Amino acid sequence: MLELRETALAILANTDVQSKVSELLSLFDEYQDQHVALNISTSFDSQCFSLPGRPSKPDLVAPKWVPKRRMDTVEGRSILWHSLAHIEFNAMNLALDAIWRFPDMPKEYYEDWLKVAKEEAYHFSLVNQHMQSFGFSYGDFPAHNSLWEMVERTTDSVIARMALVPRTMEARGLDAVPGIRDRFKQIKDAKAVEILEIILNDEIGHVLIGNRWFNFLCAGENLSPITAYRELARKYHAPTLRGPFNFEARKQAGFTSEELSLLESLSEKRPQIA
Repeated sequence: MLELRETALAILANTDVQSKVSELLSLFDEYQDQHVALNISTSFDSQCFSLPGRPSKPDLVAPKWVPKRRMDTVEGRSILWHSLAHIEFNAMNLALDAIWRFPDMPKEYYEDWLKVAKEEAYHFSLVNQHMQSFGFSYGDFPAHNSLWEMVERTTDSVIARMALVPRTMEARGLDAVPGIRDRFKQIKDAKAVEILEIILNDEIGHVLIGNRWFNFLCAGENLSPITAYRELARKYHAPTLRGPFNFEARKQAGFTSEELSLLESLSEKRPQIA
């Protein structure tokens, strides 16, 4: 019988995008059918793997070298879709990493991140298929790797991972996606709008999962979530939070009134960045 965390590690190491997605969706279904075991206590050795498994393309570059995303050309819009595909590919990988890397969490933790991984794989497929309708595919443009860099910084601490990846890096998507969706509404790309609304709705749930387990870990160590977050953000060099913020989506994703008030104060102090 397959074991969930060991299989998640193997899928994470897979360098072929399409088989990675297929294997992940199959793992989710097999787990739901109770054909996959879960061992929460084992620590796995990943030294024989190069993580994450990724294809030879796209080339990874500094953010400033990623091509400009223009809405007035097919290629420009495809570059935007490519950046979204890369985010979803990395998000799929980070969910797999959260499953295998951190032992001794409750069973529900692993089930939550398996669900996230499955939905990120679905998002990647939606975005890549839409991009292919314009004659481009994942790997055709350079991409930056900021999301995965934060995953790598937090390999030693599950509480840091929960604080700084889903509820910091991924929560940025809650703020950014509505504006992108509205740009596609303006050019009457109904399929694009549909895809982006699916992503936004699901990402609220993913950030909620990050909040759930961050707060669980804080409670277990008798920590103030706000104080713990500040200390972890400083220790692991998290990016500075900048507005505008999607307060309604963040509320749905489990941010507390106190946390939202702090974000509101940031919005008032800093220039709004579109």
